[in-house]
Amino acid sequence: MMRSVSRVLAPLVNGATRGFAAETFAARAGEPVQAINETNRGPSGIINVPTRLLMGPGPANAHPRVLAAQTLPLLGHMHPPFLKIMDEIQGGLRYLMQTDSKYTLMVSGTGHAGMEACIANLVEPGDKVMVGVSGIWGERVADMSRRFRGNVIELQAQLGSTLSYTTLKENLLQHKPAVLFLCQGESSTGTHQSLAGLSEICKQTNTLLLVDTVCSLGGVPLFADAWCVDAIYSGSQKCLSGPPGAAPLFFSQKAMDKMQRRKEVPATYNLDLNLIGDYWGWFGKRFYHHTGPVSTFYAMREAMALVAEEGLENMWRRHNEMHHQLWDGLKSLGLQPFVENDADRLSTVNTIKVPEGVDAMALIKNAMDKYDLEIAGGLGPTAGKVFRIGVMGFNAKPQNMALVVEAFKDGLKQQGKLKA
Repeated sequence: MMRSVSRVLAPLVNGATRGFAAETFAARAGEPVQAINETNRGPSGIINVPTRLLMGPGPANAHPRVLAAQTLPLLGHMHPPFLKIMDEIQGGLRYLMQTDSKYTLMVSGTGHAGMEACIANLVEPGDKVMVGVSGIWGERVADMSRRFRGNVIELQAQLGSTLSYTTLKENLLQHKPAVLFLCQGESSTGTHQSLAGLSEICKQTNTLLLVDTVCSLGGVPLFADAWCVDAIYSGSQKCLSGPPGAAPLFFSQKAMDKMQRRKEVPATYNLDLNLIGDYWGWFGKRFYHHTGPVSTFYAMREAMALVAEEGLENMWRRHNEMHHQLWDGLKSLGLQPFVENDADRLSTVNTIKVPEGVDAMALIKNAMDKYDLEIAGGLGPTAGKVFRIGVMGFNAKPQNMALVVEAFKDGLKQQGKLKA
């Protein structure tokens, strides 16, 4: 059952406390610096940045309201009005992840910081960590777990597919790991890993379920409590339409219990969630740990407001509809999905087979040069094999799907791979 917008989010929707409609402040250039190329300055004297449509695997374009929020005056990172904004972000994350857990926050850093925070706090030396590897992000979690002296067991999925329930069940019962890692949305391969049915097995083996949702959170259904997920990390710059620099994070009570029973403190100060949790009020008090990225948190508070206003079910539906519109257009050009099984295919990062004889880099360059449009190539195991198109957040709308299809059509025609 869907959880409703929480009371802490109500003001975000009705505008009572938003405050993000304030005028932006005109930036002023300082004295000229010889080392800066003056040709990269706009008429106002500030840096000149091109406008591009970012339809790769991320970052996606931020929502204008989110960008405007970053221009608001700075507050001190321990000022009560700023702590209130942090509280509102936590409420937004509970709705977004569909949880009643109080253990939500934004790690100051990108998705990698969220990944490392989870591993560093949940994995003790010698712990068995079972890592589902369906692309580069599983590989990185395996690497990171070894760095924190975990005993890593890798489960390799066939490229372009996901791990079956049967495979996961057999290995969980055999190895009884302390932590099972799965990537819900694997952006390097475009796969969507199902989490269905794992809760009872993980309970039986006393295994924590850790899930990467960097490119899926807000774009595909996720029910942290109902699915008995124990830890989640994500990114701000994809389906949430925010800037890079904040990593949404969630812990269940079971995950908190394991972290607090550790024999050794986590081998990181910067990402020790006992200390970061103090800053976010997890333990009924607020202590300084670090200076939070104030403007980025403004932006993510506004991003949470946008999620609440649209509604999660509507947001999931929009992403799915745009995914199908994109593929209707791509298939009309003769292009084929890299992920062959519909059930394994991720809607937010779409992988497209590079047709035989097509110069992928030339097509990508033409899209950028002619349309100011980012089309990405493969990453890690898919490098040279696929194009990647993001359908995420503010960018998930019909006109952008149409432009992507037009850019592919034009690029294929130029290479003689499509009849005029």
